[in-house]
Amino acid sequence: MINFLLVAVGGFFGAIFRAVISKRLNHTSQFVHLGTFTVNMLGSFALGFLVNIHLYTNANLILGIGFLGAFTTFSTFKLESVTLIGSKQWKQFVLYSILTYTVGLSIAFAGFWMAKMYVS
Repeated sequence: MINFLLVAVGGFFGAIFRAVISKRLNHTSQFVHLGTFTVNMLGSFALGFLVNIHLYTNANLILGIGFLGAFTTFSTFKLESVTLIGSKQWKQFVLYSILTYTVGLSIAFAGFWMAKMYVS
């Protein structure tokens, strides 16, 4: 039961942080989906880092699964992509997709690598 509570608490705060960051950045940028992109990149880095420092404790439940699970948002990224396609904004769709996947993987690897340096 405590495991579910830890995930829920982390998720509660992760969702709030995502909402605040996304709203602020999405309304202040020419790149319409900057908020979603930013939280997904921050989350990719953080999860890459957390995985490689081997948090198999309650900290993993609250931070990795709860907070970062709610903080990052793959479903919003997909919805925004569909919206770009529907409005025939092809260049922005392609750019958003390529950046999200390539930068996301790269930054997750960077977090993983930095954690390796940290624990060494």
